[in-house]
Amino acid sequence: MINAAAPRLGLVVNPVAGLGGPAGLKGSDGAAIQAAARAAGVLARAGERARQALASLPDGTPVLTGPGDLGEDMTREAGMVPVPVDLPDRTGTGADTRVVTAALVAAGAELVLFAGGDGTARDVAAGLTVSGSRIPVLGVPAGVKMYSACFAVSPQAAGALAAELLAGSATVVEAEVLDVDEEQVRTGRVDPRLFALVRTPAHPQRSQGRKVATPTGDGAAVAGVAAGLAEQLRPGVTYLVGPGGTTAALLRRLGLAGTPLGVDVLRDGELLATDMDETRALAAVGASHDGNCGRGDDACPGAGVVVGVVGGQGFLFGRGNQQLSARVLTAALGGELARDRLLVGATERKLTEFGGRPLLIDTGEPGVDRALAGMLRVTTGPGRTSMYPATAANGV
Repeated sequence: MINAAAPRLGLVVNPVAGLGGPAGLKGSDGAAIQAAARAAGVLARAGERARQALASLPDGTPVLTGPGDLGEDMTREAGMVPVPVDLPDRTGTGADTRVVTAALVAAGAELVLFAGGDGTARDVAAGLTVSGSRIPVLGVPAGVKMYSACFAVSPQAAGALAAELLAGSATVVEAEVLDVDEEQVRTGRVDPRLFALVRTPAHPQRSQGRKVATPTGDGAAVAGVAAGLAEQLRPGVTYLVGPGGTTAALLRRLGLAGTPLGVDVLRDGELLATDMDETRALAAVGASHDGNCGRGDDACPGAGVVVGVVGGQGFLFGRGNQQLSARVLTAALGGELARDRLLVGATERKLTEFGGRPLLIDTGEPGVDRALAGMLRVTTGPGRTSMYPATAANGV
């Protein structure tokens, strides 16, 4: 039990983290990107995910926090006692996270729990450097990409890990803080850079680990997966094709130039639209069901989804493909979330490297995550599939 008389947990929330995901903007950095995401109707989710993480702690626990929506508000909503630190000059930028992190350390925090993405992780690490501290940090996943190894797989897992660390029962390891240049990402270039090493509580199932790129020597295997996926594309079905190297290989096999880091719309060997946000993806699915798909009425084949698996992390949904939201997946796969309309591709080597750990689903809607969980058919090559387990990330 955490000692209620002595706040030991520090919390900082990046209130704009993740805004660019459902909007298909490849990140959330910069006022212009944030404004575009809000104009598209996207709501920030970092505060809610921070609140979910805090739910794993005893009611009434005092928490050192940033002021207002930087941590104080959601701490109170979670039934905890916020103890806000000072932020003399709020800037609305990552500088706020850096200043709050240093203030949490100065106030006696033994763990900094932060809600955001890789950019927030960088700012937290910079705040520790300013304070000269090496206390552990732990990320509540609320960003778009999250390549870094200091995140938990879900808010619930982050809360459980935080509770274990404060109880003295968690293993602490050194983890990499990685980030990419979002402007480069928007042009299709992904080059993660190492910015810091931090200490973080770790658990075999609850810790996310860093994202691992597909080895260049696996090109033939990836091409084989693409061939296997192409065999399963059904005439007349409108497919939402998610980002990643495997799905990019599928589009290349079909002679199409898609969006490697976005969501494209494919039907009958033709790209109908590229780089979709959540709203446009929903519209494309709606069109596939209302007769516009070329068959009409009940004969309309409807929609489907094609995704790869994030290397090293094992995510199907919730990392870099937030355009494929719970609403979009429910619309595309139907209320019963039909498995035959979900095509998943991964090399046999990638699946083997997971060591039997299930693939992860983190749409932010627990009901959808649970409905998609279970044994999934994963295409590993032409005519080859493997049945592999998937689970809701908030259940591990």
